[in-house]
Amino acid sequence: MVVGGRFAISRILSLAPAPPAATTTLLEIASRQPKGIAKVVLKKGKTQLFRDGSPMVYSGAVDRIIGRPPPVTGDVVLVADGTEKPIGWGLYNSVSMFCVRLMQLEDEALRDPSCALNVERLLEIRIIAAAALREQLGLPSANKNAYRLVNSEGDRLSGLIVDIFGDEAVVASSAAWVEKYQEQIKVCISKINHINHVTWRPSIDILKEEGLNLSDSRGVDLSNSPKLVKVVENDILYLVSLEGQKTGFYADQRENRQYISSISEGQKVLDICCYTGGFALNAASGGALSVTGVDSSSSAINIAKENIVLNNLDSGMISFVKDDATHFMKTAIAEGNSWDIVILDPPKLAPSRKVLQSASGMYRNLNSLAMQITRRGGLLMTCSCSGAMTQSGMFLRVLQASCASIFL
Repeated sequence: MVVGGRFAISRILSLAPAPPAATTTLLEIASRQPKGIAKVVLKKGKTQLFRDGSPMVYSGAVDRIIGRPPPVTGDVVLVADGTEKPIGWGLYNSVSMFCVRLMQLEDEALRDPSCALNVERLLEIRIIAAAALREQLGLPSANKNAYRLVNSEGDRLSGLIVDIFGDEAVVASSAAWVEKYQEQIKVCISKINHINHVTWRPSIDILKEEGLNLSDSRGVDLSNSPKLVKVVENDILYLVSLEGQKTGFYADQRENRQYISSISEGQKVLDICCYTGGFALNAASGGALSVTGVDSSSSAINIAKENIVLNNLDSGMISFVKDDATHFMKTAIAEGNSWDIVILDPPKLAPSRKVLQSASGMYRNLNSLAMQITRRGGLLMTCSCSGAMTQSGMFLRVLQASCASIFL
């Protein structure tokens, strides 16, 4: 076990809060702050949703904002019920559809007043806790040093993703508050012993909806990091481009890749939108009869081909093709080709709710084609990395429509 995990646990012990000397309230803590803290008051009937754990206070749930001067993006604010009694605190955004990202409810804040209204302290506590949790899950390990350290809402840091690739940490920022606290976040991540470099990757398009217009030149800062790193996941080696899509590797698909490996023996497998070959390499290592990966990115396909060599796989059994997904599948249908297992994992087609309708059409068409090249009795694994699509509940309906267009 690496020392980074032990470091995380020792830090948790050292930062364990002492019980408060006397009962207090979040409002009293706020009154002691040197700068006045605004209050975001919720509409009647909206409070319970956020008491139950939803971290995103959407603008439609807000009745009024109390404070002079009014809060600006990135400010700490209190979130209160209709009687103006605080239920928690969070970080404000004057532009986003998410008016506040809740950081703590009042009960939790009062258990450890040192974190209440203190973003820097809360960041340290939660990143340390995230590292300790990964250690309990066996991450990192000798056969697995690519993993997600911080998973946004899953680790109660909405808008912050941190992926680890060996000694490299790659941060994907998709919230204005994350950009504001960039330096503090880097410091917290750097305290984990096995991390030597931190690469910052703001999600330019998403941040525009947060009111930030960052230039594309700020997309990746590799001044202190290599452009390519070698990692291992479930005993399979990968080259990861720190200039690639998102953080450079889809760490959240680890268990799905392993599952594909477990069912691929003797199967003919197709990986559509394969990127650098994650599913395809797992299928090959799982004993697939043949594996084809397809992606429209030349750079991704080149890395995928290098990954074949890296894992000493038979290039006659696994191959990667540069092609548009729709064109490849239409050609396969015309030629009567089909596969036992088809994986469809397209890029984010719906970056926001504004484009849900058009994205739904694209998802429907892609899935309809994928169903037609999956042999009868075969398996289609289809994915969507568009939060707007899955959160809307539309993805299942899109799949049903794809199916109906073929079989009804």
